[in-house]
Amino acid sequence: MNRPIELAVITAGIDEEYQRGVLDGIISYAKKNNINISCFSAFCGVVSGRGFDVGEINIYNLINFKMFDGVIFMINTIQDVDTKQKILAAVKNSMLPVVVFDCDDHPQFMNVTIDNKAAMCEIVRHIVKVHGAKDISFVSGPKSNPEAMQRFSAYCDVLAESGIPIDESKVFFGDFRPSDGKRAVKKLMSENRKLPDAIICANDAMALSATKELVKNGISVPDDVIVTGFDNIYNARHHYPAMTTVDRPLAEAGYFACDMVCAALEGRAWEQTRRLDASPLFSESCGCKNGFKIFDDEQTFRMNTYSIIDNNRRDVKMLNSLISEMSETETVEECMRRIADNASGMECERLCICLCDDWISSYSVKVENSLTEGYTPKMSAPLIWNNGEVSEVKCFRSTSMDPRPYTNGGNVSYYFPLHFRERCLGYAIISNGEFPSHSLVCHSLMMCISESLENIRRLINLNCVIDELDKLYVIDPLCNIYNRNGFVRAADTMFNECRILGQKILISFVDMDGLKYINDNYGHSEGDFALRTLSEILKDSCDESMVCARFGGDEFIIVGVNAEDEDIAKVENTIRKRLEHTNSLISKPYKVEGSIGTIVTRISDDMTLFKLITKADEVMYDQKKRKRNSHYLRRY
Repeated sequence: MNRPIELAVITAGIDEEYQRGVLDGIISYAKKNNINISCFSAFCGVVSGRGFDVGEINIYNLINFKMFDGVIFMINTIQDVDTKQKILAAVKNSMLPVVVFDCDDHPQFMNVTIDNKAAMCEIVRHIVKVHGAKDISFVSGPKSNPEAMQRFSAYCDVLAESGIPIDESKVFFGDFRPSDGKRAVKKLMSENRKLPDAIICANDAMALSATKELVKNGISVPDDVIVTGFDNIYNARHHYPAMTTVDRPLAEAGYFACDMVCAALEGRAWEQTRRLDASPLFSESCGCKNGFKIFDDEQTFRMNTYSIIDNNRRDVKMLNSLISEMSETETVEECMRRIADNASGMECERLCICLCDDWISSYSVKVENSLTEGYTPKMSAPLIWNNGEVSEVKCFRSTSMDPRPYTNGGNVSYYFPLHFRERCLGYAIISNGEFPSHSLVCHSLMMCISESLENIRRLINLNCVIDELDKLYVIDPLCNIYNRNGFVRAADTMFNECRILGQKILISFVDMDGLKYINDNYGHSEGDFALRTLSEILKDSCDESMVCARFGGDEFIIVGVNAEDEDIAKVENTIRKRLEHTNSLISKPYKVEGSIGTIVTRISDDMTLFKLITKADEVMYDQKKRKRNSHYLRRY
């Protein structure tokens, strides 16, 4: 290929150590072989309520498989069955070479599998044969997860071969989350019976949480209850007691996944299935202290611990700064500027904020009618931060995904959803940095940006509502010019301006002739037409120094600042000429006419606006009486 190979990585929860380990291997291969990686990731199951997860998993709808050469699908990280099936259907339809992990259900895909069952069997046998456990509880992952079922199957097989019955009341199915371990221990303790000899957990996160809950209740691990995990994550290795667990070659799995896809693309021989071994590690949480090296030496431990704490402190400081600054933003421009000011704290090469073209949406659009699945055909990127340089792309196609795609290879970009509950706002892209997979605050950052955008969206829509209400208050709905309220607001300002500056003010009072005649003989719809026609003529007759308003039913008024006496004839002649021209065009059986009274005067201290309006009204009434040739006045 003349261009770099483009691979899509589909996963969830990249802040967890399993995903990080696999991604480290993928990235290592990509950098070495000049491959571009686009990782699409959601954070699901974090908060209660389906709406949030709907907004998160929407990121998978962004993937345009036509832009990629192959797919690495971390199928075992997607817990929601419907979401998994939808992604599977799209991946199959892409006809691209695909690698999955620990999944034999789809033989058309290449598979990198780690022997979970054999290692878990060794753990359970060790607990039974070495430590003599007979009453053994099991905390599993979800039934929809192949890895979880392999580990549960190992538990069942070893107990069966050991002649130990399975107590279903001591088997718990969760989502591989820490809360599942805590929940299992609480359930066991609530039954007021003897605790099991051992609690075997399907991953370290649940095992650590279970241990914490036991210790909190005065129960010693492993003296009172043995606890084991799976995955050999950093916290499990450096916990006290150190966790008996299973070490898996995660980075190796990611590396081989990349190589398998590239081999298929390049015509090299490749394996349909690559099997890797996992190793049980027996340590303090089961009572073993036999010298297995499952943790770093003291110097390495101290260096790594300091690095973790220091990085977390830096990231939290950056996040807190951004939250406080963005709480004051009221416009998209301000929001993007604040993000750009803090982007260097992510230690990445590039950050893009991409928004749907209807992300603001009208205040009249209900949430259920707003965008919740997919992205608008056209997007904008109001912020592209690239090593300190800030730019934007006003419009690009969502099928392009990246507003400014890389042309060189060796780049790694992470795509995260921006949403409020289920409402889609857009997405963020973070490129060439470890922040997305190694920081504990990446998800918090995405939520912070989303919340700020939602607040701005609400503020914009609130202002629209206020404008609409204000318009209803000051604008006449029939004639679309100021009503009496609007006139008073505008004219008061003009009146005070003329008084302060010593300028003359112009006031024209216009009374429509024959409105009753039109309504009685041609209907009120024609009367409304005549009123609108007259109001348009009056509005068009005003220059930039004037405003006009419908003062009453058939009464209109014009006010102008910095006027001169000759403006009286100018305004009235303009109105009359426009009336004559309009009547010749509309060809109605009646004429749209009006009587006009205009005054121009300086404002003395004892004058009020309404006194001047009364004078203009009197002038108008005198003119109306003199109009002996009016078509309408002959009838009244």
